[in-house]
Amino acid sequence: MHAFQTVVGLDVHKNSIAVAVLRPEEGTRLEHWTIANEPAEITKLVKNLAGKGSPSFCYEAGPCGYPVHRQITGMGWPCAVIAPGMTPIRPGDRVKTDRRDAEKLARLFRAGELTVIHVPTREEEAVRDLVRGREDVVVDRLRARHRLMKFLLRQGRAYRETKTWGVNHRKWLNAQTFELPALEMTLETYRQTLSEAETRLSAMDQRIEILAQQEPYTLPVRYLRCLKGINTLSAMTLIAEVQDFERFKKATGFMSFTGMVSSEHSSGSRIFRGSITKVGNRHIRRILIEAAWHYRRPYTHSQPVAERRKGCPMPVIHIAHRAEERLRRKYWHLVQRGKAPQTAVVACARELAGFVWAIAQQFPKHTA
Repeated sequence: MHAFQTVVGLDVHKNSIAVAVLRPEEGTRLEHWTIANEPAEITKLVKNLAGKGSPSFCYEAGPCGYPVHRQITGMGWPCAVIAPGMTPIRPGDRVKTDRRDAEKLARLFRAGELTVIHVPTREEEAVRDLVRGREDVVVDRLRARHRLMKFLLRQGRAYRETKTWGVNHRKWLNAQTFELPALEMTLETYRQTLSEAETRLSAMDQRIEILAQQEPYTLPVRYLRCLKGINTLSAMTLIAEVQDFERFKKATGFMSFTGMVSSEHSSGSRIFRGSITKVGNRHIRRILIEAAWHYRRPYTHSQPVAERRKGCPMPVIHIAHRAEERLRRKYWHLVQRGKAPQTAVVACARELAGFVWAIAQQFPKHTA
């Protein structure tokens, strides 16, 4: 695909970028540079290469994000962002340097052996960061709760009356006091940390709810909420992480994207399938597995789910009904065969991804 084009592999870091240039007329010989990761240096590099041919750039996705991609494409030249987990690695290659990484990207990209990822727009990336930021705040709240409860346990104060973090439990927490000033200050610090995390979480939930009622998220969120176990936050997470369902031509492609397909190591007549690959989007995988737990319960007409389905197209509701019936049967079939509940739920989550993809095919094309 790139045999007659100048291919440029970039190994992007916070302060520097290793550059490997593979020109069509020079066979396998490469040119190497190292430049600062600054817009002016990148502009200079692109103009220099563009003056000697038609360059095509590539670099691996990482913590530096997409500014390099946006700058290069903004100058009119193609730039692919590569999935790092899908980059081939030689078993015997034990030497890793920035220069060798850039060279490997250039060679493999010309050979067509790299997997290119979808680069979100700035607006899509902003919503995705908001959703991921909320997940971080949930973790912060959990840690704050653990620290507060373990502190009280060390002082011999354990709550055993009702379910924790309910109304009565919070009344009990607020009533705790200590005579020693040091202990009282520690208790107040843990309380304040928890309160700040809960306030941030509430504000982010409200912002996501507002976004879900705006275009282009309104209809996709309504359709996905027809599925049992998926509500507004889950739907927004799926939409923000996938961004464009149309890039998956089949349901199996989306299942692979979630990382919930089985690994396999087969040779000759011997076939061995192991655990899921986990090579995919872990945020989507978590949402689908959490939702799949709802399908182990008996098939019933839930009032909240029925309310969510009001006004939605019949094809979407039909898909949701099929998912509810099929996944419940699948879960209990696997459990009765001796599979662990966690294993059965992951298998259901994999199929739930297929139903999510099917509903996404009903999205209006300008919002898909």
